[in-house]
Amino acid sequence: MKKLTSLLVLMAAGLMAFAQQSPITVKKSPTRHGPEKGSLLIIGGNVGSQRDIWDKFTELAGGKDKAFVVVVTTAAGDSAAFDQKAVDEVKKQTGIKNAVLLHTSDFKEANSEKFIAPIKKATAVYFEGGRQWHIADSYLNTLTHQAFIDLLDRGGVIAGSSAGASIIGSFLWRGDTKGAQVEIGDHTQGLGFLKNSAIDQHILVRNREFALVDFIRKAPQLIGLGLNEATAVLVQRDTLQVLGKSYVAIYDYNTIINNGEKHVVNNREDFTASNGPFFFLGAGQKYDLAKRQVIQEPRRNKNNNVAKTESSN
Repeated sequence: MKKLTSLLVLMAAGLMAFAQQSPITVKKSPTRHGPEKGSLLIIGGNVGSQRDIWDKFTELAGGKDKAFVVVVTTAAGDSAAFDQKAVDEVKKQTGIKNAVLLHTSDFKEANSEKFIAPIKKATAVYFEGGRQWHIADSYLNTLTHQAFIDLLDRGGVIAGSSAGASIIGSFLWRGDTKGAQVEIGDHTQGLGFLKNSAIDQHILVRNREFALVDFIRKAPQLIGLGLNEATAVLVQRDTLQVLGKSYVAIYDYNTIINNGEKHVVNNREDFTASNGPFFFLGAGQKYDLAKRQVIQEPRRNKNNNVAKTESSN
């Protein structure tokens, strides 16, 4: 507990120093977690050909004929500097013709106007997987970082899969250079597009669903998201919606200490609540990040009329 508290204090001090000397402009925002403008599409890895995720990315990017996508391959290491396969995959899955590769491990290059020129024209950015600390080393608190923020401010979309998902958070989970098994490591600052958050991925296939529980218990100001593979969350302002074929785990302090909504209401099971340290949301479900509660939407019958919500086994 003392170690984590000290780490969070150091991060806060570091952010104050960074605000004085970094090219990043930190604006006040009315949103608690999500971007005030633009969209985030956070993917739990191995997206494959999951159509609803790719179709939503294409739509948010402006449509396949108007979109211009920058594919960031830095997470995959230096070997990806000239490897077009990530760009080719985006083109294949979306039909978007205008997609370019962006890669550097040179901090000075990331601070150059020439390097950020494609981002200034882009409607979308896509971070591929690998190791998230590579992205932090290359872009954190640079002109490139600012260009990503500016893209959101003009209504664009930032997407990321696996390591590219975790870097979207503010606290960089599994960011250690020694390996992904180290949850709080030598890199702890993400790019912060999703404010006050920590993001894990591959959670069910790698048995990680309990990993964020103790961390969020000790850092209640943060929201924890755990995404399974071929599953994503779309975040616009403070509304989160699940896409894909599996589940997303929500880690909220009040849920962890059993101070949240109860799983049984009036002797009926409530599928949008939990008595445990986290709860799952499936495709189509929505969550209010500001209020920290599931958004209840009325069910509709076959005639498209609002039907009374009933529980079932």
